[in-house]
Amino acid sequence: MSALNLISLQGLIFSDGWRVPSGGEREVRNPADGSPVGRIGLGDATDVDRACAVAASAQPAWGLGPATRRKQVLLAAADALAEARAEVVATLVAETGSTRGKAEQEVTKSLDELTAAAALTDLPTGELLPHDTPGTLSMARRVPVGVVGVIAPWNAPLLLAMRSVAPALALGNAVVLKPDPKAAVSGGWVIARILEAAGLPTGVLHVVPGGPQTGEALVADPRVPVISFTGSSAAGRRVGAAAGALIKRAVLELGGNNPVLVLDDADLDAAVNNAAWGSFLHQGQICMATGRHLVHESLADAYVERITAKAEALRVGDPADPAVNIGPLISEDQAGRVEKIVDEAVSAGARLVSGGTRNGTFFTPTVLADVDPASLAFTEEIFGPVVAVTPFTDDDHAVALANAGEYGLSAAVHTRDFARGLALAGRIRAGMIHVNGQTINDAAHIPMGGMGGSGNGGRHGGHWNLDEFTHWQWVTASPTAPTYPI
Repeated sequence: MSALNLISLQGLIFSDGWRVPSGGEREVRNPADGSPVGRIGLGDATDVDRACAVAASAQPAWGLGPATRRKQVLLAAADALAEARAEVVATLVAETGSTRGKAEQEVTKSLDELTAAAALTDLPTGELLPHDTPGTLSMARRVPVGVVGVIAPWNAPLLLAMRSVAPALALGNAVVLKPDPKAAVSGGWVIARILEAAGLPTGVLHVVPGGPQTGEALVADPRVPVISFTGSSAAGRRVGAAAGALIKRAVLELGGNNPVLVLDDADLDAAVNNAAWGSFLHQGQICMATGRHLVHESLADAYVERITAKAEALRVGDPADPAVNIGPLISEDQAGRVEKIVDEAVSAGARLVSGGTRNGTFFTPTVLADVDPASLAFTEEIFGPVVAVTPFTDDDHAVALANAGEYGLSAAVHTRDFARGLALAGRIRAGMIHVNGQTINDAAHIPMGGMGGSGNGGRHGGHWNLDEFTHWQWVTASPTAPTYPI
């Protein structure tokens, strides 16, 4: 399948085949220049109800069928995505403002998610247990949860949807995916098209774009026992509260305000290189982006000077141009939010060393020095191309700053002392920590997730997916029925 022909899907949703939704449609525009990308269908509560009913009906045959069949479908989907790579990259660039490099990386990682999910079908699915009655078979086995609701964001729409969709399908579940309407083409249509081409049975996957009300309907549906949500911490709290009230499992991968700690013995050039990548990739619109640059006071001035040189060398413009490093933010509202955070930091005493200006959806790479730990640039997830530098005095001070606030997703430590770095990593509250690395790290086989305001301990990736998308079931079987004294 070399072409997905996405333009042919104008105004439709994928639910028991391609069809016109009840919720109307919406125009998607390129955040760089406002040009139209396409028109997506929007699902409402009626569409969600229908999708969940069909998914619940289709799931048993899919889940009870041969595991090799599920593997074949996922590998065929990977082949379809690889063949359509150029089209998908162009779509990500046009729809989300991704630079070509970021879009290429997102497709590569989505391919990894599909092949890693296919490998889940080969894992053991149960354990033999002892039983008091001789000859009785006693076992614990993993069974599909049934229908998984996936609510995915706009910033890495293909990857962050695929991270849940692929393993949920591999483990025998049906899926109802609600992509963000700002990125429903690359985060919804693409997934539907490649799985459709791969031979996924009709009714097993539904793609229903929509806003908060559509998501609320999906969370509330009684046929959906598990919700996998990726998005802001504020929205995640609402999803978690609603799911908890209904006694549902909620897998929450939320925001982050991720620190890099640059110790007094760090390789400064390496630290700057890693930290700049962590702050500026995809204009900082990544949950694992480096938000806080905690630098030992002896290195702070040199660090600011070098990372400023990095920032000022970046080219801002049309992300379709391979020479561009920084594209637009997703919307003017987001650009305005970043501007307000930067202005507030300066008012609170931070030094604006470079950048700090916006033009529509574009925001210049920005460096703030001497950022007060009480300012929004330190406490909030900025989601923009901003470096916020705060000096520290010693390791204890650095750890206190790193653990300040609610987030606990990712962190990095730079030091020439390997043992010191590992010891410090053990004191930082984060789900992922990289010594002499950077905060944006992900792979299909690792336990992906955060702590505190960054998530509820749910883990995507590798065999950890089994904990999210299957239930344990105890089964006993005896040759004859026992006799009880009653």
